[in-house]
Amino acid sequence: MSVLQGIKVLDLTRILAGPWSTMALADLGAEVWKIESLEGDDTRSWMPPAKAGISTYYLSANRNKESLAIDMRKPQGRQLILDLAAQADVVVENFLPASLKRLGLDYETLAAINPRLIHCSITGYGRGNPLENRPGYDFIIQAESGFMSITGEKDGEPMRLGVAFIDLVTGMNAVQGILAALYEREKSGLGQSVDIALSDSALHFLANIASGYLNTGTVPQRYGNAHASIVPYQLFETADGTIALAVGNDEQYRRLCLEVLKRPELHGDPRFSQNKGRTEHREELLPLLQTAFAEWQNEALIAALRNQGIPVGEVKSVAQAFDTETARYREMVISAEHSVAGEVRMVRSPLRLSRTPTVPMKAPPLHGQHTDEVLQRVLGKSEAELASLRQAAVIR
Repeated sequence: MSVLQGIKVLDLTRILAGPWSTMALADLGAEVWKIESLEGDDTRSWMPPAKAGISTYYLSANRNKESLAIDMRKPQGRQLILDLAAQADVVVENFLPASLKRLGLDYETLAAINPRLIHCSITGYGRGNPLENRPGYDFIIQAESGFMSITGEKDGEPMRLGVAFIDLVTGMNAVQGILAALYEREKSGLGQSVDIALSDSALHFLANIASGYLNTGTVPQRYGNAHASIVPYQLFETADGTIALAVGNDEQYRRLCLEVLKRPELHGDPRFSQNKGRTEHREELLPLLQTAFAEWQNEALIAALRNQGIPVGEVKSVAQAFDTETARYREMVISAEHSVAGEVRMVRSPLRLSRTPTVPMKAPPLHGQHTDEVLQRVLGKSEAELASLRQAAVIR
């Protein structure tokens, strides 16, 4: 039995943050009804890359769901959504509040129908403020939140991270809020609204960077691959490659200098023996370390550093990362058969529960694949009713 077996989720989201959250719930066993417009989730057209004409972006965030194609703008379509909300435990949506209210699918309306409903709203800037109807996109939030100002080379331009990580962390924040609300419902018997914003998630994710600024007033800078508060903590070139080195404390630094590099003067120098000094004098220390590392072959240096318990890794491509012992030991690549694309491979959920594991993977659904099935099973619609809805272009 999976941990969320019996929980029904009405998924009104599209693109990434919302679908990422509902996929996590589906992995944990929830029954997820993914409602798509008659045109489909936006990401169905985001390609290349694609497999058999199906966007791999869409495939990345929609496994273990059932797809219903419903036009919510039509009164009959809206009524179908209301009827499904009455049967659901959770609704997740990422509409602008004004759009949702115009459709008559806001929390107040849904809660009146189903008081036990957990309603999770994912927006760019949160609800109940003058910015609530401003669209939110990961790239824009990365720019506005300060993340791009601390990402990139010191003298280069601000850079975004290579994946839409604010969307992803917002999706996981939504999962936390939903699970907390479900747990609280066990005690109160009542649902509630969960307000999740990309902007909140971004500022919260600044973590130690935010703490440093808020408590000292010092504006954080870009350090490329280096760390603002820890040295050495960056990439270094070897004779035949590149390593990522993370010396997290003074004892590790001592072992680096004395046991690996055999350079006692780099440890004995009072400027470098403690992390505060190394950080303040990074411009003097880093060239000395780089010279020492350049004398080593990559493989030999990594082995020597690991032998001393010093965190180190080799810079890999995405292809190499999926071909590592780590990926194999953790069985991170899973697959399922798709009726059009054949074998679909995806990354396994990072959630590992010993007694109630995640469910086996079902391939992401075709557009509207489960419309008839869910409306018959959940709402008791007859074949004649479904045919009438199709004729009126309410469902597909």
